[in-house]
Formats: sequence, C-alpha cells, structure tokens
Amino acid sequence: MDPCPFVRVLVGNLALKMPAAPRGGSGSGAGVHPTTAPCYCRIRLNKLPYQTATAPLLPSAEEGPASCTGAFAAAFHVSKADLDWATAKPALFGPRRTARLKVAVYLGRRGTTCGGVSSGRLLGKVVVPLDLRAAVAKPVVFHSGWVAIGKRRAGRKAAPAPAASSGGAAQLNLTVRAEPDPRFVFEFDGEPECSPQVLQVQGRMKQPMFTCKFSCRSNSDLRSRSVQSDPGNGGRNWLAKFGSDRERAGKERKGWSVTVHDLSGSPVALASMVTPFVASPGSDRVSRSNPGGWLILRPVDGTWTPWGRLECWRERGAGAAGDFLGYRFELVPDHTNSGVGVCVAESGVPASRGGRFAIDLTAAQPFGRSGSPGCSPRGSGDFGHGLWPFGSFRGFVMSAAVQGEGRCSRPTVEVGVAHVGCAEDAAAFVALAAAVDLSMDACRLFSCKLRRELSASRAELLR
Repeated sequence: MDPCPFVRVLVGNLALKMPAAPRGGSGSGAGVHPTTAPCYCRIRLNKLPYQTATAPLLPSAEEGPASCTGAFAAAFHVSKADLDWATAKPALFGPRRTARLKVAVYLGRRGTTCGGVSSGRLLGKVVVPLDLRAAVAKPVVFHSGWVAIGKRRAGRKAAPAPAASSGGAAQLNLTVRAEPDPRFVFEFDGEPECSPQVLQVQGRMKQPMFTCKFSCRSNSDLRSRSVQSDPGNGGRNWLAKFGSDRERAGKERKGWSVTVHDLSGSPVALASMVTPFVASPGSDRVSRSNPGGWLILRPVDGTWTPWGRLECWRERGAGAAGDFLGYRFELVPDHTNSGVGVCVAESGVPASRGGRFAIDLTAAQPFGRSGSPGCSPRGSGDFGHGLWPFGSFRGFVMSAAVQGEGRCSRPTVEVGVAHVGCAEDAAAFVALAAAVDLSMDACRLFSCKLRRELSASRAELLR
C-alpha cells in the first residue's frame, strides 16, 4: 500500500507581551494592566476554518521566550490536492501562490456577539507566508520568535521584533512549523449498509482493498459466538456488559454489524452493535445517558478480539446549530480484565450537514521539535507505556467523513501511516468508520423511518 502525501501545519508557543497603559489612555489595551487582561488568538490557514487558542500574557520585562508555555495552539491538515492548488502558478502572468497563516490577536474574553463578530478587541494581526511544498519531504520551521503587532503592524508579514518591549508595541511570540504527515486514504464505493467495496485512493488512482458485508442480527447471536478461547480474558465480559444490560422491548435499533474482508475473502475486522440504540423514556431520541454501543473487533489467533468501543447518541444543539451525533471512542487494552477503555476521541458531528469523525492526539503532544512524543492527553510521561495500545497513538490517527442524515453516504477514511503496519490494521479503522456512519441512522429520531436497506435487513431478521 502506498500512502498519499499530506502536510500538517502546527502552531504553538503562543505568548504575548504588552506594555502597561494608563487608564483613560488611547492605546491598545488602554486602562488594563497586561498581567490581568485575557487575550486569545484566532488562527487561520488560507480558507480553512478558524481555530482559537489562548495567548498567555508575560511580564513586559521578559526578554526571551524561556517563559513561553510550550503549548500546542492549532493544527491544520493539508492534502496533496490542496497543496497543488494553493501553490499553483496562475494561468496568466503572476507569481506562484503562497499559503498564508493569519494570526489575529484579541484582548478580552473569547466569544462572539449575536452578529457572529468576535467579542474581543483586536490588537493586531500577523501573517506568516508558508512554502508548503518544502514540507512534503521534511519538517520546516517557518517562524519562531517574537513579532510586533498593533495598528502599524496589522496585516503585515511576520518580522523579528526588537528585544525590548518598552517602545509601546505589543509583541506576540509564536512558532509555526510544517511537517510531512503521509496517510492511507480509503473510500467506500457505496453506503455501508449496501455491502460495498472499499477502495484505496492514491491521487487519481483507485484500487479495491476490502469488501464489506452488512448484516442485521440479534445480540444473542453475537454472544453465542466465541470471541475469546481463553475464558480468563476480558472479551466475553465486554460483550456481556454491552449486549444485555439495557436491551428493551419497544423502540430500539440493534444487531447491525459490518464485517470487513480482504481481497481473498478472509474476515479482517468486524464492527458489531452490541448495545441497542434505544429511545429514552418519554422521548424519541437516543440520549447521552443511554447511548448505543459498538465493538470493533479484530481476529487474533483465529478468534475475534475487542479492539475498540464506540458509543453514540443524539445531542440537542443550541439555536440554529441543530442536533449533533455525539460520539466517544475508547481503545480496549488487551491485557486487562477490568473492561476499562482508554478514551481517545469524544466530540460530535452535525446531524443535518454531517462532518468528520476524528482521532487526533496532536494536542496531547508537547509542542517541541517534531520528534517529541506525547504519551497521554494529560501529558503524563508514563501513561501511554503502562496501558497499551495508547502509547502508540500519537499525533493524527484517523478521520472519516460522515454525511448528514438522509444523505447518500460513502465515507472517506484517512489513516496515519504510523498507525498501519499491515492491511489488517487499516481494516480496523475502516470498520470503525462504517460504525460511525451507521450510527447516524441508528440515532435518527424514532419518529423518522429508517432507510429502506436497514429496514429490509430487520424484516429479514424477524422472519
């Protein structure tokens, strides 16, 4: 399998130095002592969505970056197609395009007004030009250090700031670097419930890699299968925990599964719904307090072994945001009987327009050089080594496109090269993506009918 080139742009080490201004003054931050005023940055790469990060204030007497937090602030992922577009030379005369990272610094608390405008006071902007073509092959640091901001500097390219900060201009410290982040890309050629092929994508080339088989069966069928030959292992305990406690008569969706086969026809991964998606009492929705659950299993020594656990529910959105598909994904350690997983992803996808399910632990890593590993979301140095397999899950892991409910969904899956040692590794992520996509249907309001393919499968089960 050959990966596709991606580039990851990382921003970190944010810190702000701002001279004190007397109350009633006319300068930026007038009347506010710089050590108490909250500040934040809105960061954007080209037309990608904004990301927001706190910019801690440092005493103006600090000369060097030694007191900077070293914290991660933002990450942007750029595909080869986006790279080619962003750096292409215009058809007519003109210079080659250059990617631009824009950092806007605001004084005040985060938030937006009712009109969608940032509620903070703009102090200034910094623009860092990036030649991302160079980062396809090796890491590149585009900026590291202080830069003056303010009205005179607003919108201008980043340039080194004077060492002293007594001249009245605020200064922002930041580090911007880019590094290669190759990924394997897979694409379903149909909806997961239609038992599609899964193609590997490399540029314009697509070739079959896996096949999927969707089925609908009862949880008792799943529990009757041998998942672990060793009764002392925790596999049966996981199935019992998620497959029986909350089954109810009435409104529920249960027993869906997707088996991923390699091209020889051998099963290499399985996503099985082991906790039914049940409507909460007095409601027609799956609640966060009673989510549906999937197990992602892999064959080990001829038996299915739990690899990960996915829980999904329907979350009420605020205002025009609409409902969300909430999700939580945990890795299942293979050497414990406690059934305690390690959460590596928890977020939501808009139910109406869809979005991306992602496992990205970039923010868990200390923002140093590219070789610095991160071991846990809390930065503990030994957490990942003591609880497999979290120690190997660093940086970007995977993402999957999820369409909104009622739309034809053919998920595209991206998996970091570092997390794929063989085709079976990739198959587990493909099965996970199928489970997330099917959860969009499983979490539909029970006042809505399921898709015909899902309903037909259930009808066959009841015969």
